[in-house]
Amino acid sequence: MTRHQLSLAVWLVCAIVPASPANVFATPSATGAAPAQSASDLTISAQVLPTPAQPTSPATAARPPDQAANGEPIGNVATLTGSATVTRNNTPTPLKLQDDIYLNDVLQTSANSTLGVTFNDATTFNLTANATITVDNFVYEEGGKQNAALFDVARGTVAFAAAAVAKSGDMKISTPSATLGIRGTTGLVEVPEGASAANASNVAIKLYPDADGTVGRIEVNDRAGARLGFLTQGASGFTIRRGAGGRFAAAPLLISPQQALRDQGIVRQVHAAQSVGRQIVTQKRIQRLQNPPRNNPARQPGLQRQPNAPGVQKQGLQKLRPGLPAPKRPPKQKR
Repeated sequence: MTRHQLSLAVWLVCAIVPASPANVFATPSATGAAPAQSASDLTISAQVLPTPAQPTSPATAARPPDQAANGEPIGNVATLTGSATVTRNNTPTPLKLQDDIYLNDVLQTSANSTLGVTFNDATTFNLTANATITVDNFVYEEGGKQNAALFDVARGTVAFAAAAVAKSGDMKISTPSATLGIRGTTGLVEVPEGASAANASNVAIKLYPDADGTVGRIEVNDRAGARLGFLTQGASGFTIRRGAGGRFAAAPLLISPQQALRDQGIVRQVHAAQSVGRQIVTQKRIQRLQNPPRNNPARQPGLQRQPNAPGVQKQGLQKLRPGLPAPKRPPKQKR
């Protein structure tokens, strides 16, 4: 080997040795496969990747329909004779035909008055004089599997015609001494004045045929959930009484011809209210879809944007405040 060849070999070795491992990993293979990466390379890559969008929280994803529709009306006044009130946020207000009904509303009729209320699933209640009912729960989604409702009858005679919730979900009616499981039917509940869990005054529960003649089922339980009995025959009933050991019992109720005639009139009223209420509920729903509430305060009548609100220019404010002089423009410069 000549001196020139030896110098050339030394120079080539010196040029190859400084190559770092990182440069070796970054060089693609001859077959075109992705280059191998060390653990440190993977960590660095994870740090420089853009942050992915946050997924929906489980609490939001599993939100039941009643929370998703919180604040929306769940029914409407279908019929009204005399006077009735709704207590909402501890404030009693007179009711009118087609008024919206909301969750937790307390509905009450006066003397010589009746009130028919139809809910979004077409379930309808007819309150006779001096009756009180509270909407404790109402969850309804067409085709849903978590539909449920709970109505509390505190006093008076109240007829009901159940609909979609009772047929596809869980509808209950509570009284001072019993809780009723409604399985798609028409019924009547009578709660005497002064009835309470400690002083049961013969609460009566009656089952009647629906408008099409079919008869459903009413399951009668005490307030703790123990089964007392069930009704499956039209024009049959129970009266809830305190039995041995202080426990409540469901005794068969003998309905006299006079009572049956009076009950039939109330049942006809609830069926008529249901027919009218279906139309009102549908009409109100269409109106809400066509005119959704506007949540932007700047677009609501009677509200004005604040002068220091971001994105508001002075000229725009002066247009909203008539009587102010127009802004002066700087004089044009002569060219």
